[in-house]
Amino acid sequence: MERALPANGARGEVLAPLAGGQRRLCLTLGALAEIETALGVEGLEALAERMRALSAHDLTAVLAALLRGGGERALADELWTAAVDPREAAEAVVLAFAAASSGQAGG
Repeated sequence: MERALPANGARGEVLAPLAGGQRRLCLTLGALAEIETALGVEGLEALAERMRALSAHDLTAVLAALLRGGGERALADELWTAAVDPREAAEAVVLAFAAASSGQAGG
């Protein structure tokens, strides 16, 4: 059985409970670009404004990008059909953005 490594706070990684396990999320530059595209915005100011009111579809797209950034490609690719609690999804997104903005992550 493979043992999960702790989150790398210096990289802005965070571990969050999703779909029955601890999942690694990270707001990488690639994830940021994917999120901007999915939400139809350009730039951090527009993204911050858009993130204030996400639909379930938007939340799923943002979460998938953050999971891919954290190396959780399998769950990210199956997220549309995975059993993910909406509150856990929202909390995971908040944690990932907080870790990226502070340079610190829990885990």
